[in-house]
Amino acid sequence: MNFYKRALELNDETVNNRRYLHKNAEVGLELPIARKYVMDKLTEYGLKPEKCGHGVVATVGDKSPVILLRADMDALPMMEESGEEFASTNGATHSCGHDMHTAMLLTAAKMLKENESELKGTVKFMFQPAEETFEGCIEMVDCGILENPKVDAALAFHVNTGRLPVTTYLYNEGGVMMASVDGFRIHIQGKGGHGAYPHQSIDPIQIGVHIYMALQGLIAREADPEKTIVLTVGKFCAGTASNIIPDTAVLEGTLRTNDSTNRNRLVNRIREVAEGVAKTYGGEVSITALSAGPPLLSEKVLTKQLVSFMNELDIPGLSGIGNTFSNASEDFAVIAEMIPTCYMDLSAGYDDERGDISLHNPRVRLNEDILPIGSSAYAHLAMRWLEENSK
Repeated sequence: MNFYKRALELNDETVNNRRYLHKNAEVGLELPIARKYVMDKLTEYGLKPEKCGHGVVATVGDKSPVILLRADMDALPMMEESGEEFASTNGATHSCGHDMHTAMLLTAAKMLKENESELKGTVKFMFQPAEETFEGCIEMVDCGILENPKVDAALAFHVNTGRLPVTTYLYNEGGVMMASVDGFRIHIQGKGGHGAYPHQSIDPIQIGVHIYMALQGLIAREADPEKTIVLTVGKFCAGTASNIIPDTAVLEGTLRTNDSTNRNRLVNRIREVAEGVAKTYGGEVSITALSAGPPLLSEKVLTKQLVSFMNELDIPGLSGIGNTFSNASEDFAVIAEMIPTCYMDLSAGYDDERGDISLHNPRVRLNEDILPIGSSAYAHLAMRWLEENSK
């Protein structure tokens, strides 16, 4: 079956699906519009979708082995500035491309259903919420996504920006593909007062500034320089007026690394440093974990096999780049710790200035030329893996 040729025939439908999801972007676990749309489309394509937590699951085929294909559906909480005619206007934006993933997997599901009689096993489709908050994957695992039927291998694609040709895909054959994530909130309790009499107060802003600098010092002086480690504080909130010292301040940040030893030590040190600095200046802190996820490792044998299947696709100029790593994180890593998993990036950038705008930017635009490539890759790799691994 030439899935790429069929994906081109279905491309108008894929684009329409992508643009509907993009215009109606939603954030977090609760995605009523996206979930209904996905379930309606899968039903239209002849599948029987079911709810799995806040996500959707469906299958094609009825034998072993079983391969799972994953797409995430959630957006980010920001106003869109892309200028696209189908831009979202509701304060949620698909600036990470999850609308592309969902549209590609919907088309793959349709094509695999059309060829169900040729499958040598079962394809399970996972449409998940809350990837950005690192909640959706673990919820669907807890709700049984890997069981009934039991999943033997898993694959996920993610689109990316840049100036690489749209026919480029990136992978890591057995190494760390994406960093771990540990999000944190540091709530600082001080003592408010008049800005003219700071000695009568305990200034939480001062404490927050010193905590911020101390956290950067952890990376400068305690992190192994041979490892990839990033600590970012992306939110600092305090105060209501220039002449009032507030009672509280809040810092929120994220730690990313490709090394589990450094990860565990630095998570503990963040807490120790924040508590120590606050005590020094007379305040107190409470620390809340916002997210936690391991590094994402693609299983070597599976990745090598799926890359060989990518090379079979009749797509002009299609080429792969191996041994890639990203400081970004992905909650699909939860599944990668449990079963053999492969994760690949697909280039959806442009060879002009549009390619220079990164994901998670309100002005990002993604190249829809990737849609038939991703759809056909999902379908072809699933069918070929089942052929090669059926008993």
